[in-house]
Amino acid sequence: GIYILIAVGAVMMFVGFLGCYGAIQESQCLLGTFFTCLVILFACEVAAGIWGFVNKDQIAKDVKQFYDQAFQQALMAESETNNGKAVVKTFHETLDCCGPDNAIAAITPLWRDDLCPKKDSFLKNFIESSSCHKKIDELFSGKLYLIGIAAIVVAVIMIFEMILSMVLCCGIRNSSVY
Repeated sequence: GIYILIAVGAVMMFVGFLGCYGAIQESQCLLGTFFTCLVILFACEVAAGIWGFVNKDQIAKDVKQFYDQAFQQALMAESETNNGKAVVKTFHETLDCCGPDNAIAAITPLWRDDLCPKKDSFLKNFIESSSCHKKIDELFSGKLYLIGIAAIVVAVIMIFEMILSMVLCCGIRNSSVY
């Protein structure tokens, strides 16, 4: 996962460099390449968005499986520097949940209070701890519109980038050479 993010960041840096350097040098070739890269990235983002929407149940299942693996790793580890413990704590604090299912969610605060978010009292912590599987399902079913809004904002920004790069490219072509 981390290698994919590094690769995407490197591609975005390269595309940004093409746009900036092409604009500074007033190069139609670099601006045309920048536009082509933006079109390809836009198509990939649209395809990924459609695939993610169609396969949202599978993605939720994969996230729950990832959480279960991290939870098992956190339960077995003793050190604070464990990656599984950090992942589980992030899930618990973000989603305000504790444990993978109802049975373990009810017991986990009793013997692993370092993994679950702290509540005001012990009884409140025991009663209000909910399953992270349920919270992940709610995230992918109830909050899907937020992901859609973010995707639309990114798409609009990319469309403006494409329009402005073509306007600049045509402006360079039509300007007189001095």
